[in-house]
Amino acid sequence: MNFLAHIYLSGDNDQIRIGNFMADSIKGKKYLKYPKELQKGIVLHRAIDYYTDTHPVFRQSTQRLFSSYSHYSGIIVDIFYDHFLAANWRNYSEVPLEKYTLDFYKLLNENFEVLPGRVKNFLPYMIKDNWLLSYASIEGIEKVLSGMNRRTGRKSNMNEATRELKEYYPEFKAEFEKFFEDIIQFSDEKLDELNKK
Repeated sequence: MNFLAHIYLSGDNDQIRIGNFMADSIKGKKYLKYPKELQKGIVLHRAIDYYTDTHPVFRQSTQRLFSSYSHYSGIIVDIFYDHFLAANWRNYSEVPLEKYTLDFYKLLNENFEVLPGRVKNFLPYMIKDNWLLSYASIEGIEKVLSGMNRRTGRKSNMNEATRELKEYYPEFKAEFEKFFEDIIQFSDEKLDELNKK
């Protein structure tokens, strides 16, 4: 799962949402130095990642890409799934995506001091180009994948993956819908468990 899905799956607690959002920049046990609610978000993020990587439907999506993109296939599917969440946002939230994303950026700016350095560095670009909203279009996804390809020294060829997204759009969409139903349930149960601790 990519940024938008992680934020969405965090529920209504702002600190858990921030923790989930920044979790990729926190390695190992370093999360323990953060306040309790942020820790919950980081733990939730890791649980979501593990659940996603081992889910048969997610694996089905990655298989379609593996011959062209090898171990980058999972990253690409994460981004594809964020596209389907953004493009079909009304099915999942009553808050319009534009408002949801702007509210989240505001929340991040209000809590800027707790964010890891890596997140502080990319946040201005994320807000300026409104990455979360851009996921709703294939052009937006292409831009995200091109940026990621540059960060791999142009070795991944991820920038070309929108070709498969267009070619197998109904298949990826159906897989996303099936998978997302499961991940919502999993995340809700994990949040309940974390909130009882």
